Amino acid sequence: MIQAILNYQQIDQKLYKLERELASCDERKEYVKLKKYMENAEEKLDSLETKAAALKAEAIELSKHYLSAEETLKEFEHLDELIAGGADIAFYKKKAQAIMDQMRKIRADMTALTKNIEETSAEYQDLKAKVIENQKKYVEAKAKYKDAKDARADEKAAIEADLAEAAKGVDEGLLNLYLTKRKEKLFPVVGQLNDKRCPFCSMDVPIASQSALSGGGTIECEHCHHIIYQ
Repeated sequence: MIQAILNYQQIDQKLYKLERELASCDERKEYVKLKKYMENAEEKLDSLETKAAALKAEAIELSKHYLSAEETLKEFEHLDELIAGGADIAFYKKKAQAIMDQMRKIRADMTALTKNIEETSAEYQDLKAKVIENQKKYVEAKAKYKDAKDARADEKAAIEADLAEAAKGVDEGLLNLYLTKRKEKLFPVVGQLNDKRCPFCSMDVPIASQSALSGGGTIECEHCHHIIYQ
């Protein structure tokens, strides 16, 4: 049973090597870099659109407040008549001053808001232009990476065929455990106990666990989760 999984792992090492080479090739690095840029850029564009909508809503509200203040100020167009009728001029002067202060603040807020809107719009347009520019590069990089993988497709298929044949002699439960570990990016997956220690992380293997190794059994390291045999 152990020899069968070790034979399988020996063939799998070729596949692992091929996968690592493809993962570190320049074509993939460029593809991943541009893919990440495009994803981040799309998120940023969405964020800027949301911000722009919020700024627009804020501008509408400020305009409403300004118009409302203007309407209130019209009450003072006939101030002379109110005073002649005995109205308290100090009260109206104070009220008029408060409205004018409010309008000045609204104008200042509108100025700052307009600047923010212009900056957001410029940022959006600049980013959008870069996205369009990099879209072509991304498509090209994706095609080049596909070509790099296709160039080794036959080699990969041959290894996978050898693995399929080797798998026939491996215990099903052990093979499934091996494949699970493989998906977790562990390689080598299986190793021989070394002086009562895990050959991968060098941690002591408990005596109780060591007893399970007799007769060709295997255990899973409690620390690094590799498969160990004796």
